[in-house]
Amino acid sequence: MKWILPNACTAANLFFGMLSILSTYEGNFFYASIFILLALIADGLDGRIARALNAASELGKEMDSLCDLGSFGIAPAFLAYAFCMHNYGTLGKAAAIIFALCGMWRLARFNVNTNVVHGFFMGLAIPAGGCIIATTTLLFLAMNIRPEEFGMIYPITVIIVAYLMVSHVHYPNFKGDGAEKIFLVAKIFALVMFAGIIFLTRTAPVQGILTAVFATYAVFGIINSLITLMTRDKL
Repeated sequence: MKWILPNACTAANLFFGMLSILSTYEGNFFYASIFILLALIADGLDGRIARALNAASELGKEMDSLCDLGSFGIAPAFLAYAFCMHNYGTLGKAAAIIFALCGMWRLARFNVNTNVVHGFFMGLAIPAGGCIIATTTLLFLAMNIRPEEFGMIYPITVIIVAYLMVSHVHYPNFKGDGAEKIFLVAKIFALVMFAGIIFLTRTAPVQGILTAVFATYAVFGIINSLITLMTRDKL
């Protein structure tokens, strides 16, 4: 019966994902974003509880992937489209669909490579991708910003985040196994970027911090991977 608790957390992941979708449908973008963040918490708990109870199973892994696609692939894509991308016509539709499809691809590749890739994430993890949309939506709402005012930046950014999920960019998993080297330059860049976002969003500090965490992580992986490639070329 020890499998009940981790599987309940996995189910809670999709539960919050569905609440996000329903909130988006009702036009409540604040709660739609909050529910995605709550899904992240549930997603983080299920694996830890399963390992602590020695209750990991193949069924649990499959459930986790399916729930992740709903909560961090479909729900954020729908949120981004309803919040702003519907104003971009075909481009907005394409960006939302691409995000969901890349999320599916990311999860499938992760499951296939579980025994091959160790010490880092190949591509941006789908929870991080989904939370980028959720946290930026919260920030835009708090600062009364309409992304349409900045032209094509928003849908293009959504597509870039989608691409990062299926890319070969290496993201550290921070589990301390040392499999992925983290360069000082990348750390400094991340720190400066994080501080810059906090400064620019100081009128909405909580939303700014949340956005800074996920946005900085997304960019950090790119910078660290580029330095890795340049270092490797010199060897």
